Amino acid sequence: MEIFKCRFLLAIPRLHPLRKYIFKSLIAVIHCSYTGVQIRDVKEKWVLPSRRPNGTKNYKNRALRSPFIKSGSNSYISIVIDDPATQAIEFLVVDEAKNKWFKNNGQNFHIKLPIREKRLIPNVSVPEELVQIQAYLRWERKGKQMYTPEQEKEEYESAHFELLEEVARGTSIEDLRARLSNKNDRREIKEEPSVSIIKNRIPDDRLEIKDPSVSKIKNRIPDDLVQIQAYVRWEKAGKPNYSREQQLREFEKAREELQTELDKGVSVNEIQKKITKGEIKTEVSNQLQNKRYFSTTRIQRKKRDIMQLVNKHAAKSVDDKVSKYAERKDSVESKVLKAVELFAKEKEEHDGGAVLNKKIFKLADKELLVLVTKPGGKVKVHLATDLEQPVTLHWALSKKAGEWLEPPPNVLPPGSISLQVAAETQLKNESSTEFSYQVQSFEIEIEKDTFIGMPFVLLSNGRWMKNNGSDFYIEFSGGSKHIQKDASDGIGTAKALLDTIAKMESEAQKSFMHRFNIAADLMDKARDAGELGLAGIFVWLRFMATRQLIWNKNYNVKPREISKAQDRLTDLVQDIYANNPQHRELLRMVMFTVGRGGEGDVGQRIRDEILVIQRNNDCKGGMMEEWHQKLHNNTSPDDVIICQALIDYIKSDCDVGVYWKTLNENGITKERLLSYDRAIHSEPNFRRDQRDGLLRDLGNYMRTLKAVHSGADLDSAIGNCMGYRSEGQGFMVGVQINPVPGLPSGFPELLQFLLEHIEDKNVEALLEGLVEARQELRPLLFKSKDRLKDLLFLDIALDSTVRTVIERGYEELNNAGPEKIMHFITLVLENLALSSDDNEDLIYCLKGWKHALSMSNRKSDHWALFSKSVLDRTRLALASKAEWCQNVLQPSAEYLGSLLGVNQWALNIFTEEIIRAGSAAALSTLLNRLDPILRQTAHLGSWQVISPVEAVGYVVAVDELLTVQNKTYKLPTILVAKRVKGEEEIPDGTVAVLTPDMPDVLSHVSVRARTSKVCFATCFDPDILADLQGYEGKLLRLKPTSADIAYSELKVGELADSNSTNLKEVSPSHIKLVRKQFHGRYAISSEEFTSEMVGAKSRNISYLKGKVPSWIEIPTSVALPFGVFEKVLNEDLNREVANKLQLLKKNLAEEFSALRQIRRTVLQLAAPPQLVQELKTKMQSSGMPWPGDEGVRRWEQAWMAIKKVWASKWNERAYFSTRKVKLDHDYLCMAVLVQEVINADYAFVIHTTNPSSRDSSEIYAEVVKGLGETLVGAYPGRALSFICKKNDLNTPQVLGYPSKPFGLFIKRSIIFRSDSNGEDLEGYAGAGLYDSVPMDEEEKVVLDYSTDPLITDDNFRRTILSSIARAGSVIEELYGSPQDIEGVIRDGKVYVVQTRPQM
Repeated sequence: MEIFKCRFLLAIPRLHPLRKYIFKSLIAVIHCSYTGVQIRDVKEKWVLPSRRPNGTKNYKNRALRSPFIKSGSNSYISIVIDDPATQAIEFLVVDEAKNKWFKNNGQNFHIKLPIREKRLIPNVSVPEELVQIQAYLRWERKGKQMYTPEQEKEEYESAHFELLEEVARGTSIEDLRARLSNKNDRREIKEEPSVSIIKNRIPDDRLEIKDPSVSKIKNRIPDDLVQIQAYVRWEKAGKPNYSREQQLREFEKAREELQTELDKGVSVNEIQKKITKGEIKTEVSNQLQNKRYFSTTRIQRKKRDIMQLVNKHAAKSVDDKVSKYAERKDSVESKVLKAVELFAKEKEEHDGGAVLNKKIFKLADKELLVLVTKPGGKVKVHLATDLEQPVTLHWALSKKAGEWLEPPPNVLPPGSISLQVAAETQLKNESSTEFSYQVQSFEIEIEKDTFIGMPFVLLSNGRWMKNNGSDFYIEFSGGSKHIQKDASDGIGTAKALLDTIAKMESEAQKSFMHRFNIAADLMDKARDAGELGLAGIFVWLRFMATRQLIWNKNYNVKPREISKAQDRLTDLVQDIYANNPQHRELLRMVMFTVGRGGEGDVGQRIRDEILVIQRNNDCKGGMMEEWHQKLHNNTSPDDVIICQALIDYIKSDCDVGVYWKTLNENGITKERLLSYDRAIHSEPNFRRDQRDGLLRDLGNYMRTLKAVHSGADLDSAIGNCMGYRSEGQGFMVGVQINPVPGLPSGFPELLQFLLEHIEDKNVEALLEGLVEARQELRPLLFKSKDRLKDLLFLDIALDSTVRTVIERGYEELNNAGPEKIMHFITLVLENLALSSDDNEDLIYCLKGWKHALSMSNRKSDHWALFSKSVLDRTRLALASKAEWCQNVLQPSAEYLGSLLGVNQWALNIFTEEIIRAGSAAALSTLLNRLDPILRQTAHLGSWQVISPVEAVGYVVAVDELLTVQNKTYKLPTILVAKRVKGEEEIPDGTVAVLTPDMPDVLSHVSVRARTSKVCFATCFDPDILADLQGYEGKLLRLKPTSADIAYSELKVGELADSNSTNLKEVSPSHIKLVRKQFHGRYAISSEEFTSEMVGAKSRNISYLKGKVPSWIEIPTSVALPFGVFEKVLNEDLNREVANKLQLLKKNLAEEFSALRQIRRTVLQLAAPPQLVQELKTKMQSSGMPWPGDEGVRRWEQAWMAIKKVWASKWNERAYFSTRKVKLDHDYLCMAVLVQEVINADYAFVIHTTNPSSRDSSEIYAEVVKGLGETLVGAYPGRALSFICKKNDLNTPQVLGYPSKPFGLFIKRSIIFRSDSNGEDLEGYAGAGLYDSVPMDEEEKVVLDYSTDPLITDDNFRRTILSSIARAGSVIEELYGSPQDIEGVIRDGKVYVVQTRPQM
C-alpha cells in the first residue's frame, strides 16, 4: 500500500484567436514530494488536452485526474502539450489521505507556457480541402467527439494552423496533398504517424476495383476530393461511428456523387469549389433512419463460451441473521469451525461483553477475522488470520468514514511503529489447546466513543493485501447484536440505517432534490452495512417511485437542482458498483429507481423547453400553463406520463378520454393532479392546427424528461452512450453529449437495428438483438471508467426492454412449436443471467436448454423427457431467485414501511411486484406454456403418483407441509400443499398429500406415505391444482392409478360408506423398543456385529461382506455399539453435562424448544480415554485410517461428528415421529456405524419392488451426482429415475432426468452413520430419521448436466444403470425379500453402503 496517493489536476485554458507564430511541443514536468491528489470543480472553463499521461481519468469532461509517478524519494508527472492555441496550464494538488489541498496562495497554480519561437507564417494559401482532411484527422484522434459549431470552428482553425506550420518548415503543398491522400507518405502530420484517414478507414486491398468502368472513375476523380466529399457525407449523416465496411461504402458513394458532377461536364476545379460550398447533391441526411446494416429478419449472433457469463458474486455476511425457516439439521452446528472462527469464539467468551461487529474477509484460500467487542465499557478490537507467512498490519483510527488518523501512543501494541498518519504492527503468533487453533493476531483497546472505526491494509511477503482493491475498514459502532423475534423489530434488516432514513423522511419530503441528496449522504453507510444496507436504500427509493411517499411539500426547487442531486447520487452508486461485484444486482435496482439525472443544463432544459413549446405553438394558457408552473417548481416522473398522455391525446384527434386513459393506466388520477403544489386543474384543449407542431415539440420534450427521470428508457439511454447534440430549433440548445469511447465494433449499428425494430410485431429477431447488445456491453461494465454510469443505464434499459418485448411476443407463440418456445426461453434466461450476481445455476440451466434444443434437432427419443428436467430445474432457480428477494427485500420493506406509514397492501405485495417487473416473471410464463407440451410429448401425464392409495377426505390447502406436520386433523383430510421438501412427517388424520413440488420417490415423506397407506402424488398441471384448491372444505374421493388421479366430490353422507374413512392410529402394541445395554466395549469390528450390539444397518453390511460377487464392493466398517452414549454420559468427567441434560429432558414435556438445547448439550461431552484407545485400535486393525494420526484437531473433528450422531436422537422430526406411534423415546438407543467415505461420482437408492406400481417384477432406482445426501435429504429437485425388468437387466428404462441443481462432494474422509434400534421396526419407517455425519464438510457444487456422460452418453448411461439394477437383483436374491439399498458409483465400480427391508 502507498502511504499517500497523489493525483494531478490539470486543465488548459484556450485562446480562441489563431496566433501567427510557431508553437513547438513542450513538456511540463512537475515535481512534488506528495503521492496523492483529489480533483475538485473549478469556476473557470477548462479545455482538456488530447495527450494525457498514463492513468489519467476524465472527470465529467470538465477536468483530468492524473497520478504522479514515484521516482526515488520524489514523484513527478510529465505532460505533453502540442496544441498551438494553448497559453497556460492550471492545476491543484491534494493529499488524499489527509484530504488536504495545496494551492498557490489560495489560487490555482498557473503556469504560462513560454513562446519558444515566433515566426511569421509565409504568405501562402493552403487548399481548403486539405484543411478539411486535417480537421477530420484531429477529430478522429480525439475520439470522434460531437462538437458544437464553435468547437468545430476552433478545430478547423487549429487544423489550418498545423498545415501552415508544416509549410513554414519547408513542406510543399504537393507534399502535403500526397501525405494526406496517402499516395506517398502515409505519416500523419503530428506526433501520431500511425493515424491516416485513408489507411485507417479504407484499406488498400479494399480499393482494388476490378470493374473497368469503376476503375476509370477512380482515375479521373482525385482521391483527396473523394475523401473530402466522404467527410461531408459523414458530417451530414450526424457523424455516426462507421464500421470499416461502411466506411468503404461511404467512400464509393462519395466517388459516385463526384463522378455524376464530372459526367455533367463540371471540371475538377469547379467540383472542388462546389464541395467547399456544400453544393454537391448528396442524400445522407436520413441515412441512419433509412439504411439498415442487419437483415430485416434477424441479426447474426456471435458464438460465445456461455461459461464466461458465470458470476459467483453471492453476497455473504457473518452478521447474525434469523432465517425464516428452521435450520435444517442444525446445519450451522454441523460445520467444523475454522481457525479464525475458533479464535473468535474464545475471545467472545473471554471478553464477555457485547459483540459490536464481526467480519470475516477472504484472503484467497485463507481468512482474516476482525472482531469488535465491548467488555467493561471499553472497545476492544481483535484481528486474526490463518496466513502462514509473517504479516504486518498497516493501520489507523478514524472519527469519520474514510479518515486515517495516527493512533494515540497509549493504544499502540508493543513493538508498533508510529507513522505520520498511521501505525505499523507485526502480528503475533497465538494458539490455544482448548480451542485448537493457531493464528497470527492483533489486539487493541480504546476508550468508547473516541473513534468510530479502523482502516487498515496488510503486508505479507512483500505484497500489499487489500479488500477488493480498497482499504479494509471495520466499524466500532455496529450496535449490540441479538436475535430479534419479529419483523417489526427490524429483523433481517440494516435497522440502524432504516431508523436514520425514517428520521430524515420529513426533510426528504420537501423535494426530490432533498431526497436524492439525503440518499447520497447515506450511501457510504449503506455500503458498509452490505447487502441489507443497499436493500434498505432501494426499498426507500422504491417507495418513492411507487408514490407511497410524498414527492414535494411546500418547497420549490429548480429542475436543474433535482437533476444535479440525481447525478450526485448515481455517481456514488456507480462507484460502489465498480468496487463491489457482489452487490451489483441491488445497485442496478437502485439506479433503475432513481433515474439518470444529469448535472447542469440537462435539468434546466425541462424549464426552458416547456416555454419554447408554449411559444412555438401558441398554447400559453389553460392546462399547459398549469403544467408549466408545476415543471418550473417541482418536476417529477409524473411529467413523463403527462407528456405521453398529451401525445396520445393529440394522436387520437384530441380525444380527451384518451388523455385520461393514459394517465389512469399509469397511476395518475384527477386527485393526484390536484395534489401537486402547483395543481393541474384543467384538461388539454388544443386546436387542430396546433397538432403537428405540438407532436414534434412534445416528442422532443419527452426525450428531455426521460433523460432526467427515466432509468430504463432505451432511446435516451442509447442517445447518452452514442452521443447527440442540438436538435430542432429551441430544443437541446447548447447540449453536447459525447459518445462513450471504446464501444465494440459494430455496436452502434446493433443499437440502431434495435431502434428500427422496437415496434415489430414478431419479436424474435428483436429479442436476439437486445440480448446480443447486452452481451457486447457486458465486458465494459466490469471496467471502472468515467462513463460507466451511462453504460449501466443502457444495460438497464436493454434489460427492461426484453421484458416488455417478450410480453408483446406471447401472441407469436400461440401456434409455435416447442423448439421456438425453447429458443425464447434461452433468450430470456440469458438476459436474466446477465442481470444476476450469483448466476451459476442459471447458466447451467441455459446450457441445459441448449442441449435440449440440440437433442430435439437430432430427433432424440428422450428430448422431451430431458427438456422437462431442465424446465423443472429452471423453475427451482426462479424459486431461489424469488426467495432471495423475499429474504433480502421484504423485511426492510415491512420494517421501513411501518415506520413511514406505507399502506399495508403495498407492503404485502412489495417483493411480488419486484419479481413481476423483471425477466423472471416472463421466463416463468414461458415455462408454463411449454410444460404441458413436454408432458404430452414425453407421455408423462399430469401426475406422478408416489403412493397409489384410494382416499376420501376433506380438502385443506396449506403453503407448506412442514408447518402442519405436527398437527392432528380430527376429520379425514386431503392436504393440498404448495411445498413439500421430502423430510416432513405426515400429520395425523391425513389421508392424502397432493403437491406441485417434486420430492424424490424414495424421500422420507414418500416412504412414510407408503408405509402409512396415505395417498401421495405430485401434480404437474397448475390448472388441476388450482381446481383442487377450489374444493377447500369439501369432501373429495381420490382414485389413483400408477400415473393418474381421478377425483370427484362426495356428499357428506357418503363419508360413512367409504373404506378410506376409518382412520386408525398405529397401535403401539406390536411396535416396541427394547432398551439396549452397554456390553463393556466402546468399539467393535464388523465380525462382532450382533443384534445386542448394533442395529440392522450395521448387521446387514456385515452380512453382505463375502457373500456378494466381487464386482460389488462393501466398505470396511467398525462401530460404537449400543450403550456407549449412555456410558460416556455417566462418566465423572461428564457429570455436569448429564445433570444439565436430565433437567432439559424434564422440560421437554412442556417446551419442545428444549430439543435444540439438548442437542447443543450433547455436543459438550468429553471423550473417555478408553473410548479413544479402543476406537483407534479397531479402526487400525480393520485397515481404516485413524483420524488422530493427522493431529489432535482431526480427532476432535471425528469426536464432534460422533456426538452429532448421538444428538440426532433429539431431532424434531425423529422425536415427533416416535411420539406419534407411541414409542418410548427414552428406550431409543443409538449405535454409530463408522465407514470410510467413498468420494462418489454418483450415488443411488434401489427399491427392488417398484414402490409406485407395487410391481415385484421390476426394480426402481434413483441416481444423483455426488454423495447420496442430496437423494435422501431435503435437497430440491429430482434425481434421475429408472426402472428395469428383472428378466432383462441390460435394458434400463429412464423415467426422468435429474433436475437437482446441487451435488455434494467430499475428499477422503470418515463418515459416522446413525444405527438406532428404532430404524427398522416392522410397520414403522424409522430409516432416515437420524443423522449420518461425515468428519469433513461436504463441498456443495452447482451441477452441469450438459457435460455429464450419464446424461449425454447413451452407452455409458446404460452400463451404469444396468450395474445398479444387477446389484439390486443380487442383494434381493441373497435376502429373499424386497430390499431398500443405498450405494455409490466410483470410477464405474459399484459400492453398496447399506441395505434394509423395503417398507
